[in-house]
Amino acid sequence: MLRIKIPTQLVYLPDVNVFINKALPDEFKCISPQVELAVEELLVNVFSYAYKDNMEKLSEAEVTCRMVDFDDTPCFCLAVLDWGQPFNPFSEAPVPDTELDADERPIGGLGIFLIKSMVAHYSYSYLNKSNFIELYFTLPTDSK
Repeated sequence: MLRIKIPTQLVYLPDVNVFINKALPDEFKCISPQVELAVEELLVNVFSYAYKDNMEKLSEAEVTCRMVDFDDTPCFCLAVLDWGQPFNPFSEAPVPDTELDADERPIGGLGIFLIKSMVAHYSYSYLNKSNFIELYFTLPTDSK
């Protein structure tokens, strides 16, 4: 399992993208933009909400990558572990109204919606005072 620890500050997001591109197996390189976008959206949520009461305190998050078989399908699994306050982005993020025109929608709120549309599976748990989120990416059916 490959891992990187980063401070919970947005300026470190490019380091995560470099890490992801090194960790992605060759056959999954075709989905690199989706993986990068999903992890960026996820980390922005984690940094903004799990640490919202302690933004001045420098904390860390850990990103890990591994290959797994999920329901007999090869998946690239990206996990984020942080030690902020409990925050489940999948249940706490509001569902955006995608029927509204772009200029009528409030700013923000599409990140988790995008993540859910790009992954085959996602999970959240809070254990031992840490948030643990996993995203499972599969290859597009035309790439298999």
